[in-house]
Amino acid sequence: MDVCTMSHCVAAKSVISPHRSKSKRIDIALFNGFALPDTAAIIEVFQKANALLQRNARRAYYQVSLLSASGGRIASSSSVFVWTESIDSHCHINGLHTLFIAGGTGAQLASRDERLIVWLGRAYRYSDTVHPIAEGHLLLDATGAEKSHDPQHDSVTNQSSARATLFGEGVSPVHAALHIVREDLGGEFAQQIARSMAPQDDTSFGTLSKANSASQVSDKIMASARWLQANVDRPISIDHAAQIAAMSERNFLRRFKNEMGTTPSDYLLQARLGMSCRMLVQTRLPIDKIARRCGIGSGGHLAKLFRKHLSTTPTEYRMRHEAQRAIV
Repeated sequence: MDVCTMSHCVAAKSVISPHRSKSKRIDIALFNGFALPDTAAIIEVFQKANALLQRNARRAYYQVSLLSASGGRIASSSSVFVWTESIDSHCHINGLHTLFIAGGTGAQLASRDERLIVWLGRAYRYSDTVHPIAEGHLLLDATGAEKSHDPQHDSVTNQSSARATLFGEGVSPVHAALHIVREDLGGEFAQQIARSMAPQDDTSFGTLSKANSASQVSDKIMASARWLQANVDRPISIDHAAQIAAMSERNFLRRFKNEMGTTPSDYLLQARLGMSCRMLVQTRLPIDKIARRCGIGSGGHLAKLFRKHLSTTPTEYRMRHEAQRAIV
């Protein structure tokens, strides 16, 4: 399966400077076990930038390439395959060039791939911007490129003696890509892209179901509701929740629905979805791990719940919130 690249036109004139009138290469170095969501986020930012330019009768500016040591089909950590070009097909010559190095569970093994590491070291010297994503730092460290930077070599190859812009570990792929767009095309372009990726009318599950205003919630039912919230990461039975309320299961189900306005099962589901939304926004944990920590079981099951209740996926939810925070 090929990676799926995830309006409003910019009225202002393009601010592309004369020496940037052709195109800019965006290379994304991948390996088996790379993290797909971050790669998809990068692609979406530059795809949207090109789309905005074309809607203003401008040529697409960014050329995004997915590269791997041997080329061909590469497996992501989520078992989704993407098609890549071989690193041998991309020779680094003078000009504008940006390099992203993917992160993911396969980074440690990839850092021992001599062919890939040698190429990355060479690519680093010919890049104006480099962003190793999360575990991608393992590959950049393996090149020794930062330590062996040689300004004299740069002068021989007509490159600037200044080092490439290197984003820190705390910068998300979305923020890095939007920063590049902002530098190249101007802040208005970057803001348009960020807004287009931001959540639209999301139901965040941040607020759980409220009790029916027509009925007062008893202490026993409220205690069971709090217990459900506190144990979202564990297997929970309705019988156990009924014991917390000191009621029979049948009476507990009736009382809970009448007083809380929802069933115990739906209340628990909302609590789990609320926790998963917060973790997607506040952490960089893999979706499978978030699903397990929220008592949902697997990333696949979490994705089904998101599509049903939020009409989106966990990956898109995280990516759009990152874009929203990047709006300046």
